[in-house]
Amino acid sequence: MRQVHPYYPACTITCACGVSYPTRSTRGDFSVDVCGQCHPFYTGKQKLMDTAGRVDRFRKKFGEGKAVVKPGKDPAAQGQKLPKKAKEKKAAPAAAAAVEAPAAEPVAEG
Repeated sequence: MRQVHPYYPACTITCACGVSYPTRSTRGDFSVDVCGQCHPFYTGKQKLMDTAGRVDRFRKKFGEGKAVVKPGKDPAAQGQKLPKKAKEKKAAPAAAAAVEAPAAEPVAEG
């Protein structure tokens, strides 16, 4: 008979807060960042998890302020978008000149 089930040994899952859970897994022992003892949903406490420092890396790369337009320079040449001008609505001359004439009633033949 063929063996279809994987090897499923006992293992230990360790959380970053220090809690260990004995269980079984095909993966073996491993660690996790959050568990039921330290997860904010279960504890009611908020925990900031910026493990990779992504926010700091973004601020370092792009800065925190807006780009400053140099006085006396064209903003478009500096990579800034110009404000859109309000489009003036032009009256269509054909539409204004066309006056609707009353429709003639059809003549009944008889």
